[in-house]
Amino acid sequence: MSVQTWTFILVGISFAIYIGIAIWSRAGSTKEFYVAGGGVPPILNGMATAADWMSAASFISMAGIISFAGYDGSVYLMGWTGGYVLLALLLAPYLRKFGKFTVPDFIGTRYYSQTARIVAVICALFVSFTYISGQMRGVGIVFARFLEVPINTGVLIGMSIVFIYAVLGGMKGITYTQVAQYCVLIFAFMVPAIFISFQMTGNPVPQFGFGEVLDKLDGLSEELGFAAYTSGSKPLIDIFCITAALMIGTAGLPHVIVRFFTVPKVRDARSSAGWALLFIAILYTTAPAIGVFVRTNLLETVPNMPYSEAPKWFKKWETADLIHFEDKNGDGRIQYYNDKNKSEAFAATVAANNLKGNELDIDKDIMVLANPEIAGLPNWVIALVAAGGLAAALSTAAGLLLVISSSISHDLLKNAIKPDISEKSELLAARIAAAVAVGLAGLIGIYPPDFVAAIVAFAFGLAASSFFPAIILGIFDKRTNSAGAISGMVVGLAFTAIYIIGFKFMDWDPKYYLFNISPEGIGTIGMLLNMAVTVAVSRMTPAPPERIQHLVEDIRIPKGAGAALEK
Repeated sequence: MSVQTWTFILVGISFAIYIGIAIWSRAGSTKEFYVAGGGVPPILNGMATAADWMSAASFISMAGIISFAGYDGSVYLMGWTGGYVLLALLLAPYLRKFGKFTVPDFIGTRYYSQTARIVAVICALFVSFTYISGQMRGVGIVFARFLEVPINTGVLIGMSIVFIYAVLGGMKGITYTQVAQYCVLIFAFMVPAIFISFQMTGNPVPQFGFGEVLDKLDGLSEELGFAAYTSGSKPLIDIFCITAALMIGTAGLPHVIVRFFTVPKVRDARSSAGWALLFIAILYTTAPAIGVFVRTNLLETVPNMPYSEAPKWFKKWETADLIHFEDKNGDGRIQYYNDKNKSEAFAATVAANNLKGNELDIDKDIMVLANPEIAGLPNWVIALVAAGGLAAALSTAAGLLLVISSSISHDLLKNAIKPDISEKSELLAARIAAAVAVGLAGLIGIYPPDFVAAIVAFAFGLAASSFFPAIILGIFDKRTNSAGAISGMVVGLAFTAIYIIGFKFMDWDPKYYLFNISPEGIGTIGMLLNMAVTVAVSRMTPAPPERIQHLVEDIRIPKGAGAALEK
């Protein structure tokens, strides 16, 4: 059977499962809609958390950027892995003990302020919409290639599917759907990795096999004027700031934090965090291997290939508008090399071969999806990867949609505008908010600002500069007050958003980067500004009420005080 037929079969089966679970687990109350009734077993919550966490950026884009950037791409791997550890060990148990449904709910209660709650809602919406645009972009890419439809049509299909199970099931439906999606995505990620590792190295364990290919890949890269794959070119401070922003941003991501409210007790939150880390590690330790394998296969296959002999996978991705070839020197061959290399030796090579510039532009987001095709794997494996990419993107999109809907219906409507709203009306408002959010998310996915991993990195930077200081100080510093938290969130978010928008949307010259820090890493500076402003303002204004200070002390005590919050 063809790749397209296999894709229809595997994607159709997986979508039928997701929709069936959503109908079976339809939320009947606000507690089920927001936190799945608080009764999810830790191991299932761990799988759901892993699926929520491993978005299109992890599945589709992370290995892709590692394949192009080499050592520099490792910032995504280190930042996202370290960030989850930070969240699981430092924040999750305390937030679960506090017992609130959402991050804005925590901030509004901890800082005894509706203003703080509303600022947190704005931050949550800003972060979530930025993040979800990357997921919708990932969905569009998968559909564009494997169902041979335009990217925009693919985004619309994805919107329709996520609308059904997010709006119907709420967190209850999303949780059990994400368990199924984790199984699909991890199987889809590992099968081709094992195939290709054995094919290229004779070792079926990709985590061990890829080391044997690195010297070869360094040589191939240098022959084409690229830096050695294992070398780095980013300034050290930028690497540090991007890694830190990703780590700290993880700890402030509202759609991941809310997962720890879906288990019965505080100890279950710790247990599910451990399970999630195990499930996440399977993919994250494999991504560097996939990046190495696909880059090696690409550099062995494509450069100087006659365009007329380009393989079927190349033409398919070209049709999907995700590979672009321009024959600049008219020789009919695909000249793929680093035309920015200014060394004399490479300049002589370029002149001797009458090269007029790099002729190939490859979207970084296709590398994982194209990997099994480039390696010549069976059609069912190629289609399986498509189903896995969709599972990764839709699982995170659903979690983000829930954050958006709960921020509007629970935090804004219920707690700030209309406290006497009935549970039935609140549930309806949550579903309407989710439906509107699906439409807006799709629009952003159709007009994305960058490739998937970069878009998601921006979301992490915004989360780092807005939520993290308010959460960490809210737990560990009882002197932090509402005035400080509000001031810090506004300053941190405004600074980071302006920096990202300026350099990514308004074409500011990169030579004006602050301390050579790129937009992907500026969230670290935004976080430090937020922290400094929060602490300074808190110390210059009255301390929080005694009841709030006692509440903060209770959150940090493992047993005894605050035990009622475990119920």
